[in-house]
Amino acid sequence: MSDGLDLAVVLPQLMRLGTVLNRSQLVERAMGQVGLPLDRPGLTVLITLRMAGQPLRVGEIAARMQVVGPHVTRLLHDLERADLVRRVVDPNDQRARLVELTDAGAGAAGRYLESILGWFTGAVEDWSEEDRNTFGRLLGRFVNDLQARVADLD
Repeated sequence: MSDGLDLAVVLPQLMRLGTVLNRSQLVERAMGQVGLPLDRPGLTVLITLRMAGQPLRVGEIAARMQVVGPHVTRLLHDLERADLVRRVVDPNDQRARLVELTDAGAGAAGRYLESILGWFTGAVEDWSEEDRNTFGRLLGRFVNDLQARVADLD
């Protein structure tokens, strides 16, 4: 590339990041902070709802998680039994249902995010605000563009 970016140098760094995340067991450690016996997929539903900041339809949860709707429906049954989510009427369509967090579900998602975000915040705490903003913007752009290219393979 003419702009000086050597992706052969970037690739090992991405692989190293994956190794750091896996070996440090950050996800597992953060799940320990939740205080509930949840598996990753169930916790992902809670995080998806928490990050959305509003109730969502099953299909929207599935799309955000990049899985199929029936998978989310199965997860929701377990989460409802544990009183972590509930279905509510969609105010825009009385026939449809939305899924929202209960107080217990919001608390679990909040504890997980607090733990994960605490580690990430600590990693960049000595960075300038400009560097943090640039990193966030470029990482988001990279993931979106890579995801689009991978989707084109299908």
